[in-house]
Amino acid sequence: MFRKVLVFFLLTIGCSFSLITRAAESMSPEELVSKHLNAIGSKEALSNAKSRAVTGQVEYRILSGGRGGFLDGSSTLLTEGHKLLLYIKLPNNEYRGERFIFDGEKIEIRPATARQQRSLLGEFLHTQDVIIREGLLGGVLSTAWPLLELDERKPKLSYDGMKTVDGQKLLELRYQPRKNTDLNIHLYFDPDSFRHVRTVYTLTVHPSFVAGARGASETGNARQTESQSRLDEKFSDFKTAEGLTLPTHYVLQYSEERQIRAGGGTVVSAWDTKDAAFQQNVSPDPRNFQVH
Repeated sequence: MFRKVLVFFLLTIGCSFSLITRAAESMSPEELVSKHLNAIGSKEALSNAKSRAVTGQVEYRILSGGRGGFLDGSSTLLTEGHKLLLYIKLPNNEYRGERFIFDGEKIEIRPATARQQRSLLGEFLHTQDVIIREGLLGGVLSTAWPLLELDERKPKLSYDGMKTVDGQKLLELRYQPRKNTDLNIHLYFDPDSFRHVRTVYTLTVHPSFVAGARGASETGNARQTESQSRLDEKFSDFKTAEGLTLPTHYVLQYSEERQIRAGGGTVVSAWDTKDAAFQQNVSPDPRNFQVH
């Protein structure tokens, strides 16, 4: 009797999973976006959120390609309409953190080091500024989240069904901005709640070999590199306040890999903000979005 009950239970689970999988595969991009927006809040609550401040403590880690260790600091994400400020402040003279500013038209990536240089993450967002311009950075924490205004953004969306990402079953939506970009942008959603839980941006730059002068050594060719860059945004620990369900755990992870004939290396860094608190309609000081 126990075996029959167990077999019936397993068959029921298998059939349920099969039905969920088929339903997930047959969705259109528009259906997925609609379910996702409903998971955030009502249309009224979404339209009433004109600005937002998200604050928390951040832990910075070098996961690969450095001396390791970590730094504790603070993180502030301030957003109003299409405007955005992401400020990560770290108590370190060599690496002071990050400050990304978008005033709705222009972008400024502040120097992050004592030498007045951008970090690898800052340089990546500087060259691939479509991430900020499209309102993708920060996910649903930003009032500029592009899935809120598809009619205005007019991206090309491709729904790829259920995918396994780091052992987790997620729904994948490819996002291609109206203006062409070399970036591959993939948005991932929880198949049960339809919450946005991850964005992955990948960029591969292939080497271009240029014929040198006669008698040139192979050293020049050895310096040609293939660069692979990847930015992951991860969102979890969702909480509801003022009619909106938003993540309180936000992780930025950037990796860069270079292949060189004479050698190579990979750098991986992460900025982990936990227990973030958010406030709606905060009337931010316009100077926060001032671009110099």
